[in-house]
This record gives sequence, structure tokens and C-alpha cells, in this order.
Amino acid sequence: MTTTRNPLAGTVHIETLRGVRCVRLSVLTDETTSPERQREADDIAAGALNIVFGEGDGLREAVDLDVSASKVSPFDRPALGQWLARPDEFDALVWWRFDRAIRSMSDMHDLAKWAKQHRKMLVFAEGIGGGRLVFDFRNPMDPMSELMMMMLAFAAQVESQSISDRVTGAMAAMRRMPLRWRGGGKPPYGCMPAPMPEEHGGVGWTLVPDPDAVLIIERIVRELLEGKTASAVAIGLNEDQVPSPRDHWAVKQNRAKGGRPGGAKGLIRDAFNWNPTVLTRMLKNPTLLGWKMHQGKPVRDDQGNPIMSTETPIMTREEFDRIGALLGSRSIENGDRTDTDALLLRVIHCDSCGGRMYLNKQKSKKNQAPVYKCNFHARGGNCDAPAHIRGDWVDEHVTAEFLRLVGPIQTKHVVEIPGYDPEPELRATLAEFEEHQKQEGRQKSRHARQAWQERADALDNRIAELETREKVQPQRVVTPTGRTFADEWTAADTAGRRAMLIEAGVRLDVRRGTRGGWRKLDTSRVDFTMTGELDPAAEGVAVAAADVTAEANRTDMPAIPGVVARLAQTTAEPVHTLAEPVADPAREHPEPVAELVPERVPVLA
Repeated sequence: MTTTRNPLAGTVHIETLRGVRCVRLSVLTDETTSPERQREADDIAAGALNIVFGEGDGLREAVDLDVSASKVSPFDRPALGQWLARPDEFDALVWWRFDRAIRSMSDMHDLAKWAKQHRKMLVFAEGIGGGRLVFDFRNPMDPMSELMMMMLAFAAQVESQSISDRVTGAMAAMRRMPLRWRGGGKPPYGCMPAPMPEEHGGVGWTLVPDPDAVLIIERIVRELLEGKTASAVAIGLNEDQVPSPRDHWAVKQNRAKGGRPGGAKGLIRDAFNWNPTVLTRMLKNPTLLGWKMHQGKPVRDDQGNPIMSTETPIMTREEFDRIGALLGSRSIENGDRTDTDALLLRVIHCDSCGGRMYLNKQKSKKNQAPVYKCNFHARGGNCDAPAHIRGDWVDEHVTAEFLRLVGPIQTKHVVEIPGYDPEPELRATLAEFEEHQKQEGRQKSRHARQAWQERADALDNRIAELETREKVQPQRVVTPTGRTFADEWTAADTAGRRAMLIEAGVRLDVRRGTRGGWRKLDTSRVDFTMTGELDPAAEGVAVAAADVTAEANRTDMPAIPGVVARLAQTTAEPVHTLAEPVADPAREHPEPVAELVPERVPVLA
């Protein structure tokens, strides 16, 4: 409070109020309502009312950019919400105009109730007709401030609804325009706005590939095709600090990353990370095909064809379907963990209940080896005979069995050449048509019935066109790598070895053991099976090994025409053909036959 001396009025006490300067923009690029202009108007009004905002580190200011007053209440805005939560630190709030604060009666009612409860002053530098509006709630017995605010809030809400209707109509019209982008807002990941080319009219904006985002999409697709899971790809992107789709556009606009996650009031993140869900949703979004989307559905022309938003889509239909099929086939792997060194995670199971067993390192117990345990409690179920087994023993057993079966098999590099299948788009369009048909007969006006019929005809035309398209089968080119599974196993880490076991369909079932001082694995407790693509090759290797062993152990051979028997030891006896009679009938070949050599070796085609 300051004191001045007036010769006519005597001593006059002028109160200095602590104010918060409030700035808000729905769109940061809106030059007509720039933050500088709002600050200038707030400063003029504050000076006239003896309100100070502080300076330097003590500056009291709430700046909310890219925040809609129609969608976000004052209490939920990032900056203003924090000031409203600390009412003891100021006396007044100053805005440029009424619509900078609220655009609905409900928000104004809440704000007026808060100001009345905490006895604050609300100031609008430019009100109706350009005059200043001051609502002083420091006197709780005066109802006029609240009444006037509610009346003005009603007018603001009507204006907001009118603006919303105009914008909605304009957006609907632009959605029907090929290659036309609305200009404002965040574009789909992988694209960026650019002026419409002259050959297409040169009016408005269109979308073009965003070079930075396209490089990331190419990296993701390449790593998925190389065999990485969506989870592993997401971890790599986060480690390299690649902005997620939600943060990418903010970085392009030189704005801060992060924000408020959906459905979490009061929670603000510094940044949004990649995860399997974000990655999968991005790769399955038809915007990569260049399609315009509205409420999750393609925007179609009169012929039922999707309306394009860009001349240069990021993916072809074949590439889009290929990556979608790949993600679908690996959906169970999206949760693969990299924070564990358990070799047999998702491989070892309890024989009693069939559930997975998990590695317990028993760090709280000294000199105790890690064990795999049936974790039926965490699953909320029961297990009649829960098993547990020493970890290093079963790790060694599975490793030995796996390498015995597939170690000599040569690995192969597989290249998938995508085909084209109209069936996915046909099913999606048919589902859209069936949903549209449910609205038949509900239209009251002639124009509504006509619009319904036009969309039905467009979808029907698209379905008819897709039914005429032929399916092109994909091709699979397999090339030997020159390396065996044993080589790959030696070079891989624990996560890589675990992935090899899972891909091969390896499963180890463990039964409950018996008490006793076991010093090695009781193999009667475990069953090793393999049911993946490598199983036939492994069976072939096992059969070949068994044949070699059996042949080496045989001591008697039947007489085979055209085959010569050679003795394992040197002898002076001549070598006879088995088909011919032996000179000495009493001789029965006491020496063992070690090798059979055909006289004529056939050539394999």
C-alpha cells in the first residue's frame, strides 16, 4: 500500500495489488492475437489499476500456448492451473479479452466461484466495446460481479459455438478436396504441410513427406524385417532419443516436448516415449498410404475411392499390407523383455499347470544358485505340483539339446517379396458399407436421404472395383548364409539366444523333483520338445546321425550283389565278391566287415 498527499482530499491510501498476467493462444502462429500484444494490453490495464506483475525471477505470468479455451478449463491449463492452485501468492488475474479466459458458461461459473471463495479480482483489459472490465470479488456481499460475468459468459459461449460450426463446415468441405490439407494442426506422422503446387491450383496447403520422419519409418520397417520385435525397436528409438510421433511435430515447431497424457489429470510428462503400441498404431495407420482419414475411417469420393492428401504416399499398398501382416504375426512378441538374463523365459513351463516358470536369482540367500519356479500365485491360479529347478542346470541342458539337434544346420537369409491382396481393403470397405446400411430409413429430409444414398453408392462402387482386382502371391527367396546355428548361438547374447529358442518352437516341461542331494540334472524330470520350422531339419540331422552310428556298430552284412567287402585289418587273403562262391566253404569270414564300397557310385541329380 502506498500513501499520497492531496491538498483538497487529505491523505489518500492507494493499494498495490499483486497480479498475474495471463496469456493464452489456441494456435501459436496466430499473429493477430500474439503474446506480445496481449502482454502490452495487460500492462496498460494493470498500470491503471495499480496492479504489479513483478520482475525477473519474481515475474507472475501464466502463458498457455496451443491451448483451446473451448476444450480446456482454466483449472486444467498447464500454466494458469498452477497459479489457481496457489491463490495466496496474488490478488488479481489480468487477461486481454474475455475469450482469452473462458468460452463456456460452466467454466465461467467455476472461475467466478473460485474468485468469490478466495476474494480475487478478475480484470479484462478490453471488454465489450473496447472498455476495461473489472470484476472485484473481494467483497463477497456484492453479487453484481458474478451476475455480469455469467451474462458475458453466455455471449462468449454462443460466439464459440458459432465459430465451431463455421470451422466444422470448412473442415468438412476441405476433406472432400483431393490433396488439400487444412493447414493448421498437427499433420499425420511422416508428413508435413507445404504450399499447394501451381499445377493443382496453388491455393491452400497439401502434405508432402517429412524427410526426418520418413528416415525413422524406414529404420523401423528395416529392423522389423530383420527379425526384431516391436518392443526391441521401440527401446532402440528411445535410447537414441528419437522423438515419438506425439513429440515429433513439437520439435519441428521448436516447441517443448511432452505434455499431458490423455486421461491423466494433473500429470505432465517431459516427453512421450516410443512403445510397441505407439509403433504398431503408426505403422497400421492408412495415412501412410496417403489417405485422408476422419474419425478412424477413410474419406471417400463419389466412386468410393479414398481421397488422397498427398501426391507422394510414404508406402505402397503392398508394403503397407506386408508390414501389417508382419506385425500381426508377431503380436505375441511385442512384449518381449530385455531387462532379464533368463535364457529360458517363455521356454520353460511347469508340467503340472502348464504355466510359465520364471527365474528367481535368490539374491537374499547366500551361496544359492538361481532357480526357475512356477509362479502360479502371480497368475491367480492353482498348481497341484508346482515345480522348481536349478537355473544353470536346465540352461546347459537346453543349450546342449538345441545345438545337438540344429547346431550343424546352416542358417538361411530369407527375403520376402510382397504381393498384393485386395482382401484386407475389401473387408474394411465392406464393414464400412454394412455399418452405413444400418442407418437406412432413418433420414427424415430429402437432402439427408440423398446424401445417404450417395455414400452407399460410392462404397458399393469401391467394393465392386476391389472384387475385380487379382491377388498377387508373395515370393520368398531363401539364400544360405554359410553359417550354422552353432555359429549364430556362439555370437549371440542371452536375448538373442532366447529369441532363437522361441522362434524354433523350443519348449521345456519340468516336473516336480524328489528330495535328495542331487549333484546334476535329473533328466527324467524334463521333456524337451521343438515344434517350429526347424523341427523337420533337426529330425533329418538326428536320423542321419543315428544311421551313421548304427552303420558303424554293425558287425555282419548281408550279401549285396555288386558290392565289394573290404576287411578292416590287413590280410594275405584275397578279396572275394560276395555274390561269388568262396573257395573254402568252411570259411565264414571271421574278420569283421568294416566298410562297403559300391563298384559304381550313382550321380545325384
